[in-house]
Amino acid sequence: MPLISKKRLIIFTRYPETGTTKTRLIPLLGAEGAANLQRKMTEHTLSQMMGLPVSNGLTIEIRYDGGNEHLMRRWLGSEFEYAAQDDGDLGCRMQRAFEDAFKSKASAVVIIGTDIPDLTAVDVTSAFAVLKQKKMVLGPAKDGGYYLIGLQKNAYSLAVGDLFTGITWGEHDVLKKTLNISSHLGFNYSLLKEMDDVDRPEDIFIWERSQILGHRDVTSSGISVIIPALNEAHNIAGTITNTGHGNNAEVIVVDGGSIDNTVFIAKTLGAKVINSFPPRSRQMNQGAEAASKDILLFLHADTLLPENFNRHVLGALTRPGVAAGAFELRIDSPVPSLKLIERVANWRSRALNMPYGDQAIFMFSNVFRQMGGFRNLPIMEDFELIRRLRKKGDVVTLHQPVITSPRRWLNHGILKTTFINQLIVLSYFLGLSPDTISRLYRRGKGISGKVR
Repeated sequence: MPLISKKRLIIFTRYPETGTTKTRLIPLLGAEGAANLQRKMTEHTLSQMMGLPVSNGLTIEIRYDGGNEHLMRRWLGSEFEYAAQDDGDLGCRMQRAFEDAFKSKASAVVIIGTDIPDLTAVDVTSAFAVLKQKKMVLGPAKDGGYYLIGLQKNAYSLAVGDLFTGITWGEHDVLKKTLNISSHLGFNYSLLKEMDDVDRPEDIFIWERSQILGHRDVTSSGISVIIPALNEAHNIAGTITNTGHGNNAEVIVVDGGSIDNTVFIAKTLGAKVINSFPPRSRQMNQGAEAASKDILLFLHADTLLPENFNRHVLGALTRPGVAAGAFELRIDSPVPSLKLIERVANWRSRALNMPYGDQAIFMFSNVFRQMGGFRNLPIMEDFELIRRLRKKGDVVTLHQPVITSPRRWLNHGILKTTFINQLIVLSYFLGLSPDTISRLYRRGKGISGKVR
């Protein structure tokens, strides 16, 4: 019998389609810029909400407008529930969201949007705490509306047809009218702290301020991004540059003996460079030894991190019971068979708690040391470490994707590469030694010398 969720958080958002989202900001940002801001703000809100405890029956539902469920899941991930918003004004849409949640046996429901950058998991936790004693909770917005509304199930039936009707949404008296209706209904309620929302061109500074303060707050621990490399001159600049600036991250490139300009490019871009030699497990362990930050993130040289990766990493690692994490995999190619590989890889990563190294594995440095680091293996060092980490705690896969090069599939053929990779995993479970597996891998791909 499925677990009945006692609490449900519903997040209202829109699919970031150019020209249909944040239209009030188009004169300032352009249609594409406004859609991009919608995307960033939604991802920001979700990253903040990932700090909510999920062990006590809380579920998170995305109520979307525009796009479809497939597009939403591809964008935000499969760990959330999804439902399309109904027709009608905002009041009608919220009313239906509450109705559906309470029909599914939720006892307390909170609805938020994605245009309040300062809203955190702490605020939402406070809202649910209020609903243990009060029938309603509201989060006042400084423009006269509200950014959060929560109801108890035993109070909701009184509000049908009243709480969400007779209101002109977007006006400056939305909160006042809602409170008046609540008084007539005999609701007892509490108000959370007042916050700014981002809706008009003059509000952009609110978003920018939150990003600056957010970087300062959530990256106090710092992240060491460790990149093992060998002849990666074509990729290393983009990989390093994509780690961003001002996020308290250091970049360590551990070079395995490149004969191209990998080392020169890395040093020019300000990365710390360590001279080493393969296998990759040795390189990453050396990078970890040289790291000065509290969090380690192991990144392939042909892989790009998502925007604000530091916020997502710390948000994941501060969740109770989490030992390590990684990002969703996105292959930089429109080839259908590679999209299928993406889906399978992301299913494996979430369902089995088994992300691979191309998904940018991260953990606190003290956890890495406690685990003894990577085993000095010629192959499958990531697979072996994750298996040990799963015994220590959860290994989470974030919904934000890393973008990785398709070259290893395209260079040797997609079907052949996939077959070899699965054969390698099977060989590992059959007990073949790593050296034997490495020789099989090189032979299968026609590679001479040491494996990478």
